[in-house]
Amino acid sequence: MLTIWGRINSHNVKKVVWLAEEMGLAYDRRDVGGPFGMDDAYRALNPNALIPTIEDGGFTVWESNSILRYLASSHGGERFYPVESRARASAERWMDWHFTWADAVRPIFFQMVRTSPDQRDAGLVARSVARAAALSAILDEALERQPWLSGDAFGIGDIPVAAYANTWVQLPVERPSRPNLERWYAALQERDAFRNVVMIPLS
Repeated sequence: MLTIWGRINSHNVKKVVWLAEEMGLAYDRRDVGGPFGMDDAYRALNPNALIPTIEDGGFTVWESNSILRYLASSHGGERFYPVESRARASAERWMDWHFTWADAVRPIFFQMVRTSPDQRDAGLVARSVARAAALSAILDEALERQPWLSGDAFGIGDIPVAAYANTWVQLPVERPSRPNLERWYAALQERDAFRNVVMIPLS
């Protein structure tokens, strides 16, 4: 049984649970982090005191994208993790690019969702919205050339970016029209695991 530690409203935990659902893996998710805290046993598993962490048959992995790579390669097969090096690199570059995307979206999320209105920094929100809007054009251009960030089919490259794309779409801010990004997001919504795991209310 795969064990996933982390609260489900964490973007990084959503990524891991979503992939587990896509692959039909049986798992036990345990709330850790935020209001749930972290005990010494968890800190022994993950010395960074961050979430998520997984344990799979006695093997422990932390760092969400490393977990995605591990699960995809050990349980998902070619469908989620291409063997051919160029196809794999084409998908994995979006996994790494997602940190740039997350850095733009995250301040808006914290300000609009986790900060009381009287404490919000309007300037930070405006700068972050402008940055995220500019980055969304990069996604739109990529998705004009192919249906998924991973290539011709949904795969590991889509998951990290999509976790924050969902937040970007849900946040109450003005966004420019990005037709290809919107088409991709609509296709994501057709996936049960995306709707059930990622599209939960922001908190």
